[in-house]
Amino acid sequence: MPINLSSGNAIRSAFDQAALGKSTNQTKAYWSKLVFSGKGNPPKEVDSEAEVIELVSKNPSLIGYVDSGSVTADVKVVATF
Repeated sequence: MPINLSSGNAIRSAFDQAALGKSTNQTKAYWSKLVFSGKGNPPKEVDSEAEVIELVSKNPSLIGYVDSGSVTADVKVVATF
């Protein structure tokens, strides 16, 4: 299950552009359409990279993204953008 940083976060904007090829507003519009049609729910949002690392380190079924400088030994890097 994915974890997303909250909108307005510079790391999220960079991830949306680099990994998804979309702006944060385009990504939000995509999820809004899926929610409205009943076909999906957006990823849980957290406020900080520290929260992403904490959640992912405690639950192996979660995946998230952080700046490479924020990575700790508690999580495993699976891709770099």
